Amino acid sequence: MYYCNMYFFKTKLRVRYAETDQMGFAYYGAYAQYYEVGRVELLRSIGISYKKVEKMGFALPVVNWNISYKKPAFYDDELTIKTIIKTPPSKTFVFDYEIYNKSKELLNFGQVTLMFINIKTKKTCNAPQAIVDSVKRKLT
Repeated sequence: MYYCNMYFFKTKLRVRYAETDQMGFAYYGAYAQYYEVGRVELLRSIGISYKKVEKMGFALPVVNWNISYKKPAFYDDELTIKTIIKTPPSKTFVFDYEIYNKSKELLNFGQVTLMFINIKTKKTCNAPQAIVDSVKRKLT
């Protein structure tokens, strides 16, 4: 199904010293955590929390993570993480990302795919209808 709309949420954070490498750049692996911060805050903005998802009996492990780096971030840079959803979840939930510095320069972009897992059976399953409906309300 095609949705002409998308929903995005912006989150700000600062690069901490512990997240930098010997060159003074934000270490490439820190971006997985930055993306997670953006994802958690986007979900919270539509009334969904990971805690709530787990209480419903589901887990959301990452099954694919892609990123393209354009420019580095440095210690104490204020970053804006733009997290985007374009379609409602099904068995998977796909998030797109763009990270900008304070000068609004694009530093990187990426995509993360999560999969719904039933906690009791440890098997993949469809997204709960309540989550699908919450996302659809934002996309229309």
